[in-house]
Amino acid sequence: MTDFTIFYTDDDEDDLCIFADAVESIPHNIKLQTYSGSQNFLNAISDSSVIPSVIFLDLNMPGKNGFDVLEELRNCDDKKDIPVVIYSTSSEPGNIEKCLKLGANCFITKPVLMSDIIKAIEHAMKIDWEKFIPTQSNFVFKY
Repeated sequence: MTDFTIFYTDDDEDDLCIFADAVESIPHNIKLQTYSGSQNFLNAISDSSVIPSVIFLDLNMPGKNGFDVLEELRNCDDKKDIPVVIYSTSSEPGNIEKCLKLGANCFITKPVLMSDIIKAIEHAMKIDWEKFIPTQSNFVFKY
């Protein structure tokens, strides 16, 4: 696999660093761009000429939360087809259902173990996003 680009936004600096460490340990050429908070992410993606292969998006952020960001992405013509993986500490069924309805492509509850974080990232890398259709049965990734 070549030129796989991940954009990841989260308001927790520790989570951003841990995710970056996990990406570094994966033996593929992955370009990672991290953003602290939703507004930084939205500013960057609107100004960027880089189209990510996938976006990892935290739900619980101050200001615009992950639901708001997801809605903005899905309403933006040149960004609406970018795959979005919700990456959240919440595994509440109502949140999962809302993410699916808003157009997210996958939902992953943030793992605790580094090995599971790596599995989650590798899972997102293996999906053929052009053909993948999220359903109730394949939307939530279980590591």
